[in-house]
Amino acid sequence: MNVALSVLVGIMFSITIYLLLSRYIIRMLLGVVLLGNSVNLSLFVAGRIGPIAPPLIPDALSVPAQDIANPLPQALILTAIVISFSFFVFLLVLTYRAYQDLETDDTNEMRVAEPENEGLPPLGY
Repeated sequence: MNVALSVLVGIMFSITIYLLLSRYIIRMLLGVVLLGNSVNLSLFVAGRIGPIAPPLIPDALSVPAQDIANPLPQALILTAIVISFSFFVFLLVLTYRAYQDLETDDTNEMRVAEPENEGLPPLGY
C-alpha cells in the first residue's frame, strides 16, 4: 500500500511541475492545488497509513497497550488543507483581477513591464 501511494505521490509531483511550468495562469493554479494535495499525501504516507487503532490510551494505562496511529501527520494535514485552500483562493482572486485588467490568461501577453515592440532595457548605469 505504501509503495503504491509513494508512486502516486511521485506522479502527482511530476504533473505538478509540468503544470507550474505552463504559460497559462489557470494551469499554474491547478498545479498549486495539485502541489498541496501531493504534499498532504506524502505526509500521509510518512505517517504510515494502515488499519491501526485510534490514538487513544485508556484511563487505566499510562502507555498504549498496542500499536496506535500517529496523530501528528493527521493534524499537520488538516492544517495544511486549510492553508492550501486559503492560498488557492487568494491566487484565484489575483488571477481573476489580472484577467480583468489585461484580458488574457497567457503570461507572455501579460508582460506589461517589458513590451515586445520596444528595445532592450539599459544594461548598465
